[in-house]
Amino acid sequence: MVSEKDLTQAEIDALIRGEFNSDVLTEIEKDALGEIANITMGTAATTLSNLIGKKVEITTPQISITTQSQLRHDHPLPYVIVNVQYTDGLEGENLLILKIRDAALIVDLMMGGDSSEAPAELNDIHLSAIGEAMNQMMGSGATSMSSVFQKKISISPPSVRVVNLAEEGIQQANNGELLVKIVFRMTIEGIIDSGIMQLIPVDFAKQTAEYLIGKLGHSDDEQLQKLSTEQTPAMTKAVAEEKAPSSGIAVQQVQFAPLEENQSSHEMSNISLLLDVPLQFTVELGRTQRTIKDVLELGPGAIIELDKMAGEAVDIYVNGKSIAKGEVVVIDENYGVRITEILSSTERISNLR
Repeated sequence: MVSEKDLTQAEIDALIRGEFNSDVLTEIEKDALGEIANITMGTAATTLSNLIGKKVEITTPQISITTQSQLRHDHPLPYVIVNVQYTDGLEGENLLILKIRDAALIVDLMMGGDSSEAPAELNDIHLSAIGEAMNQMMGSGATSMSSVFQKKISISPPSVRVVNLAEEGIQQANNGELLVKIVFRMTIEGIIDSGIMQLIPVDFAKQTAEYLIGKLGHSDDEQLQKLSTEQTPAMTKAVAEEKAPSSGIAVQQVQFAPLEENQSSHEMSNISLLLDVPLQFTVELGRTQRTIKDVLELGPGAIIELDKMAGEAVDIYVNGKSIAKGEVVVIDENYGVRITEILSSTERISNLR
C-alpha cells in the first residue's frame, strides 16, 4: 500500500497536481469507473427526483486521485458525509460528500417545502432524512450495478454525519491511503447548482473496475462505450436517428406479427410442474403518498386517507402482480377477502412472469 511516508516531497507535489493518476489507475480502469459512476448516479438522480418532486440532473463525472490530507487542504469546510457499505456482490465502502447547504435544501424539498425555509443547521431528524434519501438513491444505483455485473449487489443502510474536513479526517482509511475522487455536478431545477463528491479507496475502485472489465471480456474502450449506450437507450436512439440519413440506406421500423392467444396452451400444460411453488398473496386496501414531514407528524389517533372510496373493491396481488379484485369480509375473528372479479388464466400467467 502506498502512503505519504513512502513518498518524497516531489512525489507528493506531483500527486497534488494530478500527475500520479496514470500510475495509480490505467486508462481502461478510469473508463470503467466512469461508466459505473454514470450508471449508478444516473439512477440515483432519478430516485432523488421522485423523492423531492423536482428534476434532478447529475453530469458526467471527473475522476482524480487524492489523499485525506489533500482533502483537508482542498476542502477545509464542514460537509455532510454519507458512508455507503457494499455488503453483497462487492465488499467495500465509498463516501458521498455534500455541502451542508445542499443537504439542507434537499431535506426541505423532501418535507414538502419550496426551499425557502431550508434549515441553517442540520439536526438528527434532518440527517436521518438525508440518510434515507441516500439509502434509496444508492440502493437504486446498486440495483443498476446488479444488472451490469449480472449478480446481486447490495448495500447496508448508510451512516450520515457532519465533518469539518479542516479539523478531522473522514475516518475511512489511513491518512496516507490514496483515494479515488469522483466529482459530479448536480442541478435541481434552479434551486441547486453544485457539486457532489464520491470517495473510494483505490483498492476497492480497482477491484470494481477490473470486475467490470473482466465481465465484458475485453479491455478496450469500445466495450465500455457499448455498455454506456446500452444503459442509455434514449441517447442511443438519438445517435441512431442522427446517423441514419447519411448512410444512404432505406430504413423502416420492423413489423412483428401479433401473438396468438393459443400460444398459452403450451404454458398451461406445463404449469402443473410449478403447483407446489409458494407465492406471496397480498390484499391491498388502498394507497397514499405522504412527505417525510407528514410521516413525522403522525401520532396515535391520526387518520390517513387512502385513494379508495368506502366499499370499493380491494386489489389482490400475487408476488406483486395484480390478479383479481374482491371485498373485505370477516371470518370468525380474522379478516378475509371474497373474490368478486378475476383476470383470465392467460392474463394471470402473463402477469406472473
